[in-house]
Amino acid sequence: VQLQASGGGLVQAGGSLRLSCAASGRTFSNYNMGWFRQAPGKEREFVAAITWSSGTTRYVDSVKGRFTISKDNAKNTGYLQMNSLRPEDTAVYYCATVRTPYQLALMTTSNGYAYWGQGTQVTVSS
Repeated sequence: VQLQASGGGLVQAGGSLRLSCAASGRTFSNYNMGWFRQAPGKEREFVAAITWSSGTTRYVDSVKGRFTISKDNAKNTGYLQMNSLRPEDTAVYYCATVRTPYQLALMTTSNGYAYWGQGTQVTVSS
């Protein structure tokens, strides 16, 4: 399983970015996926997750109402739409997916995910 994250960049506060996570190596539609982020000097933090069917999503409180996670199974790609960005959103963002298909529960910790992308840098200037 390989994940390729992209879409990061430099944006002013209040701006938007859309991160993409292209998956290969298995049937993307059968697996939950998540996004995490890690700022300098801080631990990796859960951001958002979505079930394999896209029926359920979960977000960390700090991004609720601003970020939207989604999946396009036909394209084997997951997305994180980020609006109203803040300087505190600055971090390296990672996409991840689970080992077991058809999970009902959404994992919010790193150890719940087996496969990780390489990360994409998001920098929000004030």
